[in-house]
Amino acid sequence: MVNSYWAICSGIEGNLAAYEAVLAAIKHQNNAISDFYILGDFLGLQGNNRAIIERIQSPKVGELTPQICLGWWEEQCLNLHGLRGSPDAPELIAKVGTDGAKLLWESIDWELVQWLRTLHFGFHELDCLLIHGSTVSYADELTLDTPAIQLCDRLIRADANNLFCGRSGLAFECWVEPKQLQSQIITLDGPQTFQEQGKSPRRIVGVGNVGRTKGQGNYVLYNPATDTVKFKTVCY
Repeated sequence: MVNSYWAICSGIEGNLAAYEAVLAAIKHQNNAISDFYILGDFLGLQGNNRAIIERIQSPKVGELTPQICLGWWEEQCLNLHGLRGSPDAPELIAKVGTDGAKLLWESIDWELVQWLRTLHFGFHELDCLLIHGSTVSYADELTLDTPAIQLCDRLIRADANNLFCGRSGLAFECWVEPKQLQSQIITLDGPQTFQEQGKSPRRIVGVGNVGRTKGQGNYVLYNPATDTVKFKTVCY
């Protein structure tokens, strides 16, 4: 349908009031939205992580069931519980210290940690990749200041014309229009033949954040039929 949109958000960070405001705004679109994506970082240190997960798991009548992928905070939680490759969670300790790590550890129980393990790394839909950071890592922050060659690399890795991401928490739209673009794979046998990449414009969209800024939440509407992006802000 021409008027059917995807609603895409990220960065709830435990802020239930902000998430409720975004849900209300989405519902107010009068069935114009066909799909709802949460691109990670629904956990955080700002609120009640158990309540956020329970709300995500139990949509109310008339609400869309969200499709959810892991973010940086969820990866750190899995690290803390020994379910990822860095059980000491050095990235988390560097960011929030040992007290913050302890708070995250205590914020959800083992049953909910097991639920985290079932979530996706990202979603590839049509010519779009919806992911928290990029295919490189959860922590990969793409912004308007990211060098163009790096943005090209992320788009090539994603094999997508549109990359929706949430790690930076910023709302932005950035077009990459390469005039000449080649990629090369290096294997154990040495460099392989250069491959020409498509020169059509490709786009990276930062979907903003729901819960990081008190009193204000951001999300994105995307129409796959018309390839248009709308940035939305709700106040609560």
